[in-house]
Amino acid sequence: MMYLAIDIGASSGRHIVGWSENGKIKTDEVYRFFNSIIEKDGHLLWDTEKLLNNVVQGIKIAFEKYPKTESLSIDTWGVDYVLLNENEALPPCYSYRDNRTENAVQEVHKIIPFSGLYSRTGTQFQPFTTVYQLYADKLSGRLDKATDFLMIPEYLMWRLTGVKSHEYTNATTTGLVNAESGIFDRGIVKKLGFPENLFTKLSYPGTVLGAMKQEISEKVNGNCNVVLCATHDTASAVEGIPMEGNQPYISSGTWSLLGVKTMSPITSKACKKANYSNEGGVGYNRFQKNIMGMWLVNNLKKELCPDKPFDEIVAEAEKSDCDIILDANANEFLSPKSMKDAFDKAAEGKLKSVGDYFRCAYLSLADSYKNALAEMEGITREHYDKLYIVGGGAKNKLLNDMTAKATGKEVIALPIEATALGNLKIQMEAGK
Repeated sequence: MMYLAIDIGASSGRHIVGWSENGKIKTDEVYRFFNSIIEKDGHLLWDTEKLLNNVVQGIKIAFEKYPKTESLSIDTWGVDYVLLNENEALPPCYSYRDNRTENAVQEVHKIIPFSGLYSRTGTQFQPFTTVYQLYADKLSGRLDKATDFLMIPEYLMWRLTGVKSHEYTNATTTGLVNAESGIFDRGIVKKLGFPENLFTKLSYPGTVLGAMKQEISEKVNGNCNVVLCATHDTASAVEGIPMEGNQPYISSGTWSLLGVKTMSPITSKACKKANYSNEGGVGYNRFQKNIMGMWLVNNLKKELCPDKPFDEIVAEAEKSDCDIILDANANEFLSPKSMKDAFDKAAEGKLKSVGDYFRCAYLSLADSYKNALAEMEGITREHYDKLYIVGGGAKNKLLNDMTAKATGKEVIALPIEATALGNLKIQMEAGK
């Protein structure tokens, strides 16, 4: 039987058909599309209609090649969502990189200090976490018209099926799920004055939503069940790692998601201080931290050498003798108008060549991995020998070597579509 994983990241989306063969998952990428943040009226947004059109186009191509596809599922990044009034979207769909939550963060913490939020949810502080975005919507009056909010993959699957859902792993990125109970925290919802009807029952990976609507089925020339995978892409990626034992992982994309599986959430003061998060996994807790990722590298490439292949960029970084290490997680790198200017300022103008900029970026990322791992080992009181790296960054041997040297760990780089594999794995289990 064939299954379709639709894995959408901040820069691209992929439709990957998978099937089981001799105990292993085989895959075929049938469609890939470009994705990016758009700027409109001074805000950073996602074009959800364009996303949906690409999702539908990819499904059509998948059916042309694999007409007997059993099911499909969609995963994306976390945090972001679409507001609905019954069956109508309330635009726009803001990107987490938009700065609209600046006032909301302060207002939320006046009502519930971050220490109180963390003790209940175990969610690390990030100014763009859903709880702050929703409060920004409350302040602007957008919530007054909202009857639902759906995280982006759930929104896209609702557009395919007409079924609304809140999937557990993605819900845990909102800062609104109680770490102990595993459901939306009604205490937080009430204190912040959010409409309680927005926070419905959570569904778990493997839940079958149903077949596609007739209008979608006609567009794609086929039909199949739509299933909830672990719709937060990192949760699916962890499921896709062929890991021996329990070792730390980095899902390396726009962000670097560094974490380890634990049996239950850890919400101690040390965790809060280190800004570690607890997010849902498939039968376990993901104790992890969002740290900077290939966002640095990709934005430098856009400015410095947009037409240069990455293998040439890496070769120039290898030849550079730059030894400057910056704080990769500093706010000035989050959403600068010019990444080059941000590097110039932080490095005090000492970066001269293209190789210098990229070597500095890779060294800084490796150093941030080292620091985060040291924090993790201190909190969990475990020593880890290995570090698994999946995603786009796993293809970069120079960064992997720097990471091994900085952390002292055996780096196992798996340049595989781990997120798609995890997505497919969950669908296959649901289909049994």
